[in-house]
Amino acid sequence: MFTAIIKTIRPPQWLKNLILFAGLLFAGELMIQEHALLAVWAFASFCLISSAIYTFNDIIDREKDRNHPVKKERPIAKGELSIELAYSVIVVLLAAGLGLAYTINLMFFYIAVGFVSFNIIYSLFLKKIVIVDVMSIAISFVIRAYAGALAIDVPASKWLIINTLLLALFLGFGKRRHEILLLEGNASDHRKILDKYSPYLLDQLIGVVTASVVVMYMLYTFSSEVSTKLGTENLFITIPFVVYGIFRYLYLIHKEEKGGSPTSVLLTDKPILATVILWIITVCYVLYM
Repeated sequence: MFTAIIKTIRPPQWLKNLILFAGLLFAGELMIQEHALLAVWAFASFCLISSAIYTFNDIIDREKDRNHPVKKERPIAKGELSIELAYSVIVVLLAAGLGLAYTINLMFFYIAVGFVSFNIIYSLFLKKIVIVDVMSIAISFVIRAYAGALAIDVPASKWLIINTLLLALFLGFGKRRHEILLLEGNASDHRKILDKYSPYLLDQLIGVVTASVVVMYMLYTFSSEVSTKLGTENLFITIPFVVYGIFRYLYLIHKEEKGGSPTSVLLTDKPILATVILWIITVCYVLYM
């Protein structure tokens, strides 16, 4: 039973919440111990909350997940975890996550509640609307990034919000493309919204968003406003890592038929993982050395 609960709350997916550290990193406050600790607690809070949302989604989608070649192995879909126990897990996780959020500060608590509410609305309604479904996923990442800034009481940069939104859209449309190709003619049995998409449409959307991600990040690194705020004009040297990472992910989507889980790609594709690590090291060197 314990194993079923762990699989349901999906600890590997907690990597998505690392975006909460972006505000700390790019505000130049990584070395401030108090703020770094607050960011860690904020990350922990959103990990607990995210796991509650994953469990809720598995309850809602249990019938559809049984028609998916991968998701059919989820404990709730397989009947290894009862619905009653799953709801109990949700209550415990939400109580712990929101309780921790309240100890950080009131504004962070409010945005955590908003994050839960938004994801419930997504699970019940928004994921059934074409394009809006992917935009909703992207907005969830923006909320995470904004929450990270609120946790340490620094302004959320418009550049952070825009870049987070565009990158999340890129990953989201890539995920939809992978689902359509993986499920082929049975796509609508798992998720009816997939009937509204086609590989061609998604390729067009991915193309638009890819260019936007690269250009917007370049503009960010060359912005005089950012240079003044961060005290350096050298952030542009991180551009090659971003460009390669995006192009590598496109390769995985189109040639390797991966991209169904960005988290899995990050953990299993060594070039992507190395690129992310090198990008983080370079950013830290530029901002703090």
